Amino acid sequence: MLDQKRVFETLKQNKITYYVGVPDSYLNGFCNYALANCGDRMVIAANEGNAVGIASGHYFASGEIPLVYMQNSGMGNALNPLASLVDKDVYAVPMLLLIGWRGQGDTEPNHPQHKRQGEITPALLQDLQIPYTILEDDDRHFSETIQKAAAYCRENRTPYGLIAPKGVMAASEKANNVDDTYPMSREEAIEIILDLMPADTIYAATTGRATRELFFLREKRGEEKTHDFLNVGSMGHASSVALGIALEQPDRHVVVLDGDSAAIMHLGAMTMAAKVCAPGYLHVILNNGAHESVGGQPSAGHLVDFTAVAKACGYETVGHPVTTKEELEDAVNQLKDCKKAAFIDCRIHKGLTRKLPPIVFDHRQMIDGFMKELSRTDSTK
Repeated sequence: MLDQKRVFETLKQNKITYYVGVPDSYLNGFCNYALANCGDRMVIAANEGNAVGIASGHYFASGEIPLVYMQNSGMGNALNPLASLVDKDVYAVPMLLLIGWRGQGDTEPNHPQHKRQGEITPALLQDLQIPYTILEDDDRHFSETIQKAAAYCRENRTPYGLIAPKGVMAASEKANNVDDTYPMSREEAIEIILDLMPADTIYAATTGRATRELFFLREKRGEEKTHDFLNVGSMGHASSVALGIALEQPDRHVVVLDGDSAAIMHLGAMTMAAKVCAPGYLHVILNNGAHESVGGQPSAGHLVDFTAVAKACGYETVGHPVTTKEELEDAVNQLKDCKKAAFIDCRIHKGLTRKLPPIVFDHRQMIDGFMKELSRTDSTK
């Protein structure tokens, strides 16, 4: 990994001191150093498009070149403002784009959700006519690259991409930071829900730890996995997948095990509860106030009144976040048969209850088994 102190010294020497984006495990060295040392010059955005917008506003107000950081999976969120706001033929906004390169080559053979994104990462920048450099784990190369990139941004008023392969901006191991903000862990909360919902309930688990913990809880409990959709990619969209299932099969219980950062990323999806009838749909946000899967950087999860948002969007709620096992049990029992879309903000602490390996499974086999299970239910069509 690059010496992060030198990274930020180099950026400062080139008058780049404002950082906004979405944390990534391939960038956790960069993100954690900025959090510890940059104060309000380090901003964690709701999603990558939001970050590009904030960076643009910063440039308009200050004339300073910002840096936007993201995982390459977030380039889709950023594509719209990069093409229609930042582009040199629109408002010509210079910025550095620091992009974690998941799925490069064969670096992640067990994670096919990153494969296509890894292949198209340089091509997306080329299509946007954004020049880029692939970073190396070499301080001198980084210094020369930043000097060239900053000069290009200033001279041409356009973005410049910095693609970071594995190991360049992140340590090989992520810390398991457990706090005591709330008594429940995510795994404990998921198991309570599994215990209380009917055996044929369908689950959609969000990207990151929730998918892994549901996967290994099924193994620990000796249960089949055919009722589970593991949203291993497409962060923020698990609730939409679950809602699509719930609309098609209104007589079946469908639970989304969402994360606070994932829900915030596409918060507009929650408004669908006001427009459609989904009587078996239960949306649970496992809210630890952190981007835990990529290094534990803080989210706005514990600052947002998700329950009030959900109620305003048409969900049935218990009127407050739940913070204990007893409160979660009461909420699930109260809402699971309420005959309308329901919502629980389940406050949990950060950290893993046990060390879990990456989940390895055949994605096509999983989805085919999941669809076969869904086909057993008679729909009311």
